[in-house]
Amino acid sequence: MNSIWTKTTDLPEFPTLPGDKKTDVLIIGGGMAGILCAYFLQERGVPYILAEGGRICSGVTQDTTAKITAQHGLLYADLLRREGVEKARMYLNANQEAVRNYARLCEGIECDFEEKTSYLYSVDDRRKLEEEADALQRLGYTARISETSALPFQTAGAIGFAHQAQFHPLKFVAQIAQKLSIYENTFVTGFRDHTAITDKGNIIFKKLIFATHFPIDNKHGMYFMKMYQERSYVIALSGAPQVEGMYMDINKRGLSFRNYRDLLLFGGESHRTGKDGGKWQALREKAGRFYPDAREKYAWAAQDCITLDGVPYIGAYALGLRDCFVATGFNKWGMTSSMVSAAILSDMATGVQNPYQAVFYPSRRMKKLQLLINGWEALTSLLTPSKKRCPHLGCALKWNQAEHSWDCPCHGSRFDKNGRVLCNPANGDLTKRDV
Repeated sequence: MNSIWTKTTDLPEFPTLPGDKKTDVLIIGGGMAGILCAYFLQERGVPYILAEGGRICSGVTQDTTAKITAQHGLLYADLLRREGVEKARMYLNANQEAVRNYARLCEGIECDFEEKTSYLYSVDDRRKLEEEADALQRLGYTARISETSALPFQTAGAIGFAHQAQFHPLKFVAQIAQKLSIYENTFVTGFRDHTAITDKGNIIFKKLIFATHFPIDNKHGMYFMKMYQERSYVIALSGAPQVEGMYMDINKRGLSFRNYRDLLLFGGESHRTGKDGGKWQALREKAGRFYPDAREKYAWAAQDCITLDGVPYIGAYALGLRDCFVATGFNKWGMTSSMVSAAILSDMATGVQNPYQAVFYPSRRMKKLQLLINGWEALTSLLTPSKKRCPHLGCALKWNQAEHSWDCPCHGSRFDKNGRVLCNPANGDLTKRDV
C-alpha cells in the first residue's frame, strides 16, 4: 500500500555511481535526514556524495504523517527529571529551531506547508498533561491545558504548541534535492579504512554520515541493543471533518489526527515490529465508529526506531569508529529529528561545535528496562525454531499476514514474500534457501 505522498508526487531521478569516487563527506541514506545533510553541506560548499541503495525517500520518509513539531509526547517532564533544565532546554530549542528551518526552506516552494498548532491530548489522564505543562513552563515555554472539541470523543484536555507546521514531504524533497550530488541504486555493502564498497565502485571519504534509518554497521555502537522498531498505521479519509491542528495521544497505543487538504489522516495502532497488533483493521473499525460517513482513500504503514530514553542518537557513531557520524532513533518524530540531525551533523562533519550535540550524544550511558526487554526479545527469537531467519543477526522471522511480509521481532528488518529486503538493519535479501 502506498501513502498519499507517493501517489501525488514524482521525485527526480539520479544516476548510479559511475565508478570509484573520492569525497570529503559521504552520506549513506537518501531519506529526509540524508537529503537535508547533503543540502546543508552544499550550502557550505563542502564536497560530498550521497549514496542511496534504491530511490531517494523510498523508505520511512514516504510513509510519514509529516508533522513538523517540537512536541514529542510526554518527553519534557521526563527529560527534566533525568537530565535537568539545561539538556531539556537544549532538546526543546534544537527542535524549535528545526521547525523554523523548515519554514525558511519552504518559502517559495510549493509543498503545502502550513503553520499549525500541535496538540498532545489525553483521553483520561489530565495529571500527566499538567506535569508536562509545568515542565515546559520551567523551560521557558508557555504551555497551558485547553479543552478541545475537534476530536470525535471526550478528552481530559490537550497541551498546544503554537507555530508548528505540516507539509507534503515528497514535494519538499523534489524541490531541494534537484541539484544535490546524489547517486541512486548505489548499495553500500561494506567498509574498509575510509572506503565504502558498492557494486558500482568504491567511495573514498574523509567523513561518513550514516543516515540509513537503522544503522547498518553491527560492529560498533551496539545500536541493535539500544533500539527496537515499531509499526504504525494510517488511513486517509474523505468526508471527515477538518480538525484544524495536529493531534497525538499521550497513550502509546492512542490515535493521531491531522488533515491534508480535504482528507483526514487518521493513524495509530502502534506495535513492535514482528509482534501482533490491530493494524489497519482496528483503525478502520474506529473510523467507522467515529466517522460513519467517511470513505477511505489511502492506507499505509510506517516504521520507526525507538531509543531507550526517547531521545534520538545523533553524533559520533561510536568511540571506536573514527570520523563516522549517525542519525537514528527518531521515535516517530522523523521530520523535526531529520532537521536537527542535519544541523548537528553538517557542523560535526566540518569541525564546527554544535550547541545541541550534547543532549543527543549516541554513546550516552543508559540503564533502562527497555535494554533488558530488547535483549530478551533477541534471545527468545534466536532460540525459536524457524527455517526463515533474518540475515542481520539470525533471529527467527514471523509472517505478517496483513502486510504480506516476513518481519523480524528482534530489530525490525522486513522482507517481502520473495525475500527482498524492505526495511533495514538487514543489509541484503534473504538467501534462496530462506525464501
